[in-house]
Amino acid sequence: MFGFRSDGKKLKNVDPIIRFTTYIMPKRYDAQVEMVKEIRCEEIDKYIREKNEQGIKLSYMHIVIAGLVRMYALRPKLNRFVMSGRVYRRNKIYISFTIKQRLVDEADEATIKIAFSGHESLMQIKDMIDTEIAKNVSNLNSNKTVKTANGFLKLPHFILKPTLGFVKWLDKCGMMPKKIIEASPFHTSCFLTNMKSIGTNFVYHHIYDFGTTGLFVSMGKEKYEPCIDAFGKYEIGKVMKLGLVIDERLCDGLYYAKAIKIGTKHIQNPKLLEEGLKEVLTDPDA
Repeated sequence: MFGFRSDGKKLKNVDPIIRFTTYIMPKRYDAQVEMVKEIRCEEIDKYIREKNEQGIKLSYMHIVIAGLVRMYALRPKLNRFVMSGRVYRRNKIYISFTIKQRLVDEADEATIKIAFSGHESLMQIKDMIDTEIAKNVSNLNSNKTVKTANGFLKLPHFILKPTLGFVKWLDKCGMMPKKIIEASPFHTSCFLTNMKSIGTNFVYHHIYDFGTTGLFVSMGKEKYEPCIDAFGKYEIGKVMKLGLVIDERLCDGLYYAKAIKIGTKHIQNPKLLEEGLKEVLTDPDA
């Protein structure tokens, strides 16, 4: 209501055009823009093989998440969100993703949200992801999102709906309890879905209007396709496509384009992520 929130700080010097779009496009789905980004996989595969020989088990998801964290660290305007016409910067970089206990229909699933500072190296991020996945697979009931959802679902139907409406209103006013925000996977910088893990192509996933998600990334199953090499010649290359859905109200198109270029560069060249980042850039409008 007054611009104060536990998960971010209101920005005062935002470009007037950006600020104006938050009023003409008040809903997140009003402002979502879709694009596909092709990732060449040869260097990724080579890097994973090298690490496997050293006894380190790396996956595409480890590398994609590390690349996204680095992108946010170097392009901090992406780590914004809009609430009630106001633009905020987040306190940390958050990545949310969903896991299933087993790849069968009846297996339960849980959503994990991990907070990053932006300084982390690829191996540090891998360890953080593996620790959270192991903890949630072994004991799904310990998951904050599951516990919070189960708590609400204990309410009768005729009470649950207005209660959730009240919670959404609290969020818009900046008065949502900190514990709910911490448990919510929708209050995140980026939401990632790994369609590759189930052998499926990428999708364009809508951005949830509940919460603060500014970017939804969908990893598709890699394929061999005609590509153009550095010399302009055609070749057959292994490609993974990422479906991106972006909240365009956070910054201008040029800033987004440069950010995605940085993210792509680091995902395609995992060695760039081996060293942690010494300096994480701050939002210039903070």
